[in-house]
This record gives sequence, structure tokens and C-alpha cells, in this order.
Amino acid sequence: MQAIHSEPLSAVAKNLRRLFWLRTVMIGFLTLTLLLLVHLNIPLKIVPIAVAVGSLIVLNTFTWFRLHSARQLDEFELLLQLLGDIAALTVLFYFSGGYSNPFVWMYLLPVAIAAVALRTLSVWLIAALAIACYSALVFWHVPLSHLHVHTVVGMHLDIHLVGMWLGFIVSAGIIAFFVTRIGQSLRDYERMMALARENALESERILALGTLATAAAHELGTPLATMAVLTRELSSEYAGNPQLQEDLALLRKEVDRCKNILTTLTSSAGQARVEEAGGIALEDFIGQTLARWRDTRPAVELDARIEGTQPSPQIAADRTLGMALINLLDNAADASPGKVDIDVRWNRQQLDITIRDYGPGLSEAVAASAGTPFFTTKEDKGMGIGLYLTRMILSRFDGTVTLENHPQGGTLTEVRLPVTDLIVERS
Repeated sequence: MQAIHSEPLSAVAKNLRRLFWLRTVMIGFLTLTLLLLVHLNIPLKIVPIAVAVGSLIVLNTFTWFRLHSARQLDEFELLLQLLGDIAALTVLFYFSGGYSNPFVWMYLLPVAIAAVALRTLSVWLIAALAIACYSALVFWHVPLSHLHVHTVVGMHLDIHLVGMWLGFIVSAGIIAFFVTRIGQSLRDYERMMALARENALESERILALGTLATAAAHELGTPLATMAVLTRELSSEYAGNPQLQEDLALLRKEVDRCKNILTTLTSSAGQARVEEAGGIALEDFIGQTLARWRDTRPAVELDARIEGTQPSPQIAADRTLGMALINLLDNAADASPGKVDIDVRWNRQQLDITIRDYGPGLSEAVAASAGTPFFTTKEDKGMGIGLYLTRMILSRFDGTVTLENHPQGGTLTEVRLPVTDLIVERS
């Protein structure tokens, strides 16, 4: 039989699926027991008992179809199915010994499902009905003959005691299986809650960093404008000094870079994705990002290998994604000022970026803390948020970043990013 419902299930659907499998076990066990009793020539009311087991089969078949149906499931439907189980079991037990039937413990199964799945009032309704039916069977039932069976070792066992033994085995197995599943569900729920708390904390950190960035952008605008004016005045005043002109040109370039960064911060506030008309080819996006980084770190040799499926997919030109890649390259260049390697590969599904530096690599302590906020190994050079922000940016696109030591020395930074989350659909 195919697996029940491959789509994510609601709480009611999950409980109905548990009931389906529980009822399947009950049907299988009752059917095998009935066949065994018939084989042993135990006098039974076969027709009504078969009808009761058949009604459970019909009800379970209906449950199977409902789990595959598009219609919404609710607790009332689950309640009706549990009432149907109790009714079928009552007919079965009435014609097979009543309260003395060794399998009368099966009344507890609908009660257990109700306790897990239904509201308090519905649970007490199921429990009260099960108690009432069990009590009625004390006074009204068709007696079951307590015959003895002869075993292969010469022992004589009462059929009732054999039934109790088999019932205990089955009930122990059912309890072990379903309680384990319920326990696993609780553990999964606890993990989900822990992940939700962690995500909430991450959101608070990002909000705090965003507030600081906005404040910094506002405060830094004036001194940067002042430095830009001063560099122009100094350049005019000392036009005959080539060495000073070269230094002033570099200073102006760095001031312009700072102003561009602040412009990006302010223009991206409240806007996670900035798309050019029609998007930009992934290959061009990577090329422009690397060219922008080369302008800021001209002394670092960058060995870039870029290849992928052609034509290159059109993606949204997300500024923050470019900043994330630049952060990773800056970290690699800080560890390895002489040379950095980058390997970029993509297909229609995934973008893989591998950055290698030739620095000292990662110690166990650094590897365990890398990517956490305000952790840095750069003495007086970093705030400890570059890698953290990169990880947060990539997570928005279901991407990941991992760091590990290269076998030949240095650090290997690997980025995995689904291209499908970046592609711009053509109209």
C-alpha cells in the first residue's frame, strides 16, 4: 500500500493517519484470530463477527480515501470515526464472549487516540461510551466457550488464557510503537520551537544591526562630504606635487567608496531585492561583483574561474548578495594578502562558489565560532559581523556558507545557493 499523504499534513490529518494504521493492526490481528478459532472448531457466531470486522475494513478504506482527498479534515470527522470503531467493537465482543473476551482491551485504543487528538469534551464522550459499552457487555453477550487446546509439548491451555496472552503481546507492541511515535512528535515540536526561538533571536540581532547601520549612515555622511571637499582643495593647492597627488587620488577613491556603501545602505532600507529591468545575467552579475572587489583590493592577486550553463540565467540584481560575496573575498584577502582563488560554477538549479585563501587556516575554536555575531580574529581590523551578515543574507535565498581547512593549507569557503530563488521570470 502506498504511503499515506505525501504532502505536509495538518494535525487532524496526522491523527487520522495514526488511527488508520492502528485500525489496520487491529483488523489484521482480529482476522488472524478469527481464522485460528475457526480452524480449531471453536463454536462462534461467524456471520455477525465477520460483519463487525468487515465494517472496520470498510471504515478504514474510507479513512484511506479521506487522507488522499482534497477536502478539509476536521476533529468532528475524527470523532465520528472513533464512535464507529466503538460500535463495531461492541458488536464483535457481544457475539464473542462480551466482557470475558480477552481482546476487550481494544476499547482503550479509541480512547487513547481521542486523548491525543480531540478536545476534552470529546475525549470524555469517547471514554464514557467505551465504559458504557463494556459495562453493558457484562450483562448481555453471547458466551464464549473456554475450550482447551493441545500444544506440541503436550500442555493443555485454556483458549481464553491464550487469547489474553496474544492480546498482551499485541497491546504491548501497539503501545510501544505509537507512544514512540508520539514521543518523536514531541521531540520534533521541541526542536521546531528551539529553531523558532533561534530565528527570533537572529531577527532581533539583524534589526539591531540595521538600526546601527542606519544611524551610522546618517552620522558618516557629513564627515565624508567634508573629506571630499578637503581632498579636492588639497589637490588644487598642491598640483605640483606628484607623490601627494597620488595619495590624494587614493584618498578620494576611498571616500567615494565609503559614500557608495552608504548610498547602498540607505537605498536598500526596507527593500530586500532591487531588480534591474529584466534582471541581469548571472555571469555578468558575478563579473561585475568581482570587478568591484578588484578595484578596492588591487594589491591582491585574484585567480577567478567562472563557468556554467549557457545562456546564463537572468537573476535579480540583489545588492546585498553582491555585498555578501565581497565580504567573503575581503575575509580571504585579509588572511591571504598575496593571492585568493575563486571558483564559480552554476547550472539552472544551483550556484556553487568556492573561495580559497593561503592563510594559516582555521583552528577548532575559530571554526566553532566563525559566523557568530561580533566574533573576529582580526586584531583592530574588524567588527565581527561580516561573515554573520553574509550568512544571514544567503539564508534569505535558502543558501549556505561553510568554512573548512584546505588539505594543502589555508581556508576553503564554500557557498551553495539555489539559482531558482534568484531567477527573474520573463513575461
